[in-house]
Amino acid sequence: MKRLRLFVLVHFFAFLWTGHLQAQVEYVNPLVGTMSKYSLSSGNTYPAIARPWGMNFWTPQTGKMGNGWVYSYDADKIRGFKQTHQPSPWINDYGQFAIMPVTGEAVFDQDRRASWFSHKTEVAKPYYYSVYLADHDVITEMTPTMRAAFFRFTFPQNDKSYVIIDAFDKGSYVKIIPSENKIIGYTTKNSGGVPENFKNYFVVVFDKPFTYKSTVDSLNIVENNLECSSFHAGAIIGFSTRKGEIVHARVASSFISHEQAELNLKELDNLTFDQVKEQGRAEWNQALGRIKIDDDNIDNLRTFYSCLYRSVLFPRSLYEINAKKEVVHYSPYNGQVLPGYMFTDTGFWDTFRSLFPLLNLLYPSMNTKMQEGLVNTYKESGFLPEWASPGHRNCMIGNNSASVVADAYIKGLRNYDIEILWEALKHGANAVHPTIGSTGRKGYEYYNKLGYVPYDVEINENAARTLEYAYNDWCIYQLGKILSKPDEEIAIYKQRAMNYKNLFDKEHRLMRGKNQNGEFQSPFNPLKWGDAFTEGNSWHYTWSVFHDPQGLIDLMGGKKEFNTMMDSVFNVPPLFDDSYYGQVIHEIREMQIVNMGNYAHGNQPIQHMIYLYNYSGEPWKAQYRVREVMDKLYNANPDGYCGDEDNGQTSAWYVFSAMGFYPVCPGTNEYILGTPLFKKMTLNLENGKKITISTENNNKNNKYIDEMTVNETIYTKNYLTSQQLLNGAYIKYKMSSSPNKKRGINQSDTPYSFSNERVNKQL
Repeated sequence: MKRLRLFVLVHFFAFLWTGHLQAQVEYVNPLVGTMSKYSLSSGNTYPAIARPWGMNFWTPQTGKMGNGWVYSYDADKIRGFKQTHQPSPWINDYGQFAIMPVTGEAVFDQDRRASWFSHKTEVAKPYYYSVYLADHDVITEMTPTMRAAFFRFTFPQNDKSYVIIDAFDKGSYVKIIPSENKIIGYTTKNSGGVPENFKNYFVVVFDKPFTYKSTVDSLNIVENNLECSSFHAGAIIGFSTRKGEIVHARVASSFISHEQAELNLKELDNLTFDQVKEQGRAEWNQALGRIKIDDDNIDNLRTFYSCLYRSVLFPRSLYEINAKKEVVHYSPYNGQVLPGYMFTDTGFWDTFRSLFPLLNLLYPSMNTKMQEGLVNTYKESGFLPEWASPGHRNCMIGNNSASVVADAYIKGLRNYDIEILWEALKHGANAVHPTIGSTGRKGYEYYNKLGYVPYDVEINENAARTLEYAYNDWCIYQLGKILSKPDEEIAIYKQRAMNYKNLFDKEHRLMRGKNQNGEFQSPFNPLKWGDAFTEGNSWHYTWSVFHDPQGLIDLMGGKKEFNTMMDSVFNVPPLFDDSYYGQVIHEIREMQIVNMGNYAHGNQPIQHMIYLYNYSGEPWKAQYRVREVMDKLYNANPDGYCGDEDNGQTSAWYVFSAMGFYPVCPGTNEYILGTPLFKKMTLNLENGKKITISTENNNKNNKYIDEMTVNETIYTKNYLTSQQLLNGAYIKYKMSSSPNKKRGINQSDTPYSFSNERVNKQL
């Protein structure tokens, strides 16, 4: 009998475990990265309660109105539940308004209405959020769709139960329609990047009649007034409630019109709160289920799926479905309502590196829509975006739209107008936006003439710009070849792809700013952040030769010297010079405190560097460092990142690295090997093929690849090709606690470099 009970229990828990494995979304912690502040970022995230690539996100708001740190894990009080489109605290928000239940007194002021809360009563899932507001004795729950959301308020017994609608300042409007238990309005609050006619129109419909009504005009509550347009408008409605009485609110918004907001509200039609919640859970499981993992390390599973969740939030969908079931969008570039897709809220300086390559591998149909959105952006503004939120924003450097466009097409995405994008790339490479200096190429005149952006012509971050422009030119050249463009059209980009060499200082074996007269800028401190570089120093940016590591190896004097320089990044103390900024910016502090020398994984310029050991004959060092970063700098807690998460880029780094490979150079067909994290992983591709990644003897200590097979054939190369993966592959690793220094060391095992391509063609 005992054996029978044991048998039943074992199989019962096995059944539960199997079911748990299938519910990938339940591993996700949306609070990862929320223990952040201006001076130190552990992600600078907020809990985005949303659908994958949703138009609207919802989040509990602990920060004050207009504060980019909308939710901080260390906060004690919630001020409201905010519809947000914020991609970053540094970019801030647009199209925002908040809902807040209160009891006892009809208050509007954000400090007076705020309520104490505890993480012990907080439930945060990608598709659902719940919290107990202690000061009001109200449980608030919310679950969203793409453009709408369902709220469920559980009130106490109270004759004075209220719900506040705060349309925020900078120009807003509300109207209460008691006969329909409805409030409509709009908000114009934004942080830039919008046309003059920008509005976010909203509608809120309750399932309980109002016994109290008031509008708010800049904190002045006017009872029984039903309409208000002012600098800061709001509404308060109220009712008597029984103990435990549930009041629902259906909410939707539109960038097009109130009528379109009503159409968007139909996403909730005939559905209960729990049905919408389950629908959201299923949609998240479908998105996250592209990768299924068999492993018993729960901490790693939580970290992995929390990172994958962040990887499918941005870029944001900015399109809507009109009454004719047509895809349309409000253009954040010219203010018109136009046909077709539009996406926004991403900075290509960050996300070209691994976020968009991840979309190309796992979610190509979504990125196909995004490429169509880029076509529309060019048509509507004359430029491709570099940082969009929702329109062009003056942030960061580079012309990395070239990478995003080229990599997608080279990886096989089709069914959008690539010829328009080709024209857009050429235009952006030889122009700068008239008002947004980060769009197009700032300093392109100097770059095209001299082969670099000079240090002494009052263009900041000039060396970083030069390095990124050279890679961007290589991307344009590669796309031009695929499109069979004539040599006379693309030869210039081939030539400029080697411009990185113009900034290499042989004395220091580092990249260095150069004056207009051809002399290197002086004095030179390779530890100086900013100045000639972007949010980093020369030790970080020297490796930004994505397309030609062999060329960089040659400049440094060979593999031995190259590896010594790579090692030095980790071996030197975390010294820095912050004189350019006049203060220790958070990116510097995040490098300093993790005890990895001058390696600054918390910011993007150096995130690919570890993988360069695969080009220089010491791939085991890449394996060691990749695992070190995964184990040390990521977790599934509120301090789970080592710097800004940045719209999925830092997360996508982890997702790729856990697979065991990484796209060092988007625009090639190669993924560079690191070390796999899990015992078994299955990638379910859109084309119906599967990639199975299986490991033997894989654990915390066994981080090195002793042997590798692909489709049961011994494999020694330090890269995998997209063709291998897209055809479906069975990849198996035998792991070891000590490095195999005989594997992956031959020249034939080395990944692509542009210098090698040029030499091979000459041969």
